[in-house]
Amino acid sequence: MKTALLIGALALMLAAALAVAVNLWMGLPETTFSIHMWVALGLGVGLSLVLGVGLMALTFYSSRRGFDDAVEARDD
Repeated sequence: MKTALLIGALALMLAAALAVAVNLWMGLPETTFSIHMWVALGLGVGLSLVLGVGLMALTFYSSRRGFDDAVEARDD
């Protein structure tokens, strides 16, 4: 039940954010995007996702292999 409520709340927040974004986008004056802008946007989003996924994978790998245990033991 808690999971369903959490998923529902997150879906509602996503829908609200998308509605605001679409409303703001439609309120802009007529703009055209060149191919250079689309390439830059695609590269920026793609590289940001690759970097984020890569760093999270390294975090999980480090945690599961026990590389973080030495740091926790040293704090004591």
